[in-house]
Amino acid sequence: MTKSEMIARLAAANPHLYHRDVERIVTTVFDEIATALARGDRVELRGFGAFSVKERGARVGRNPRTGDTVNVTSKYIPYFKTGKQLREKLNEDDERR
Repeated sequence: MTKSEMIARLAAANPHLYHRDVERIVTTVFDEIATALARGDRVELRGFGAFSVKERGARVGRNPRTGDTVNVTSKYIPYFKTGKQLREKLNEDDERR
């Protein structure tokens, strides 16, 4: 599902809201999550999961075309851990399988 598909579904499920307001709400939520992660905070959505930031250390990599070694600097990456309710929903028996 893309962001625009999510906005369309939420707007259809909430006909009392304008489409532009739903779009603004979704964008604001995503922006707040990104801002919190940029600050190094952890974002937890109970039942859904938790977003956090992990540091990937510096390492020596290899260029796949030439085979030359390349120094890769350390970087921060977003990490998502699913919540219990989401895991249970994904693993319940249903007609998907």
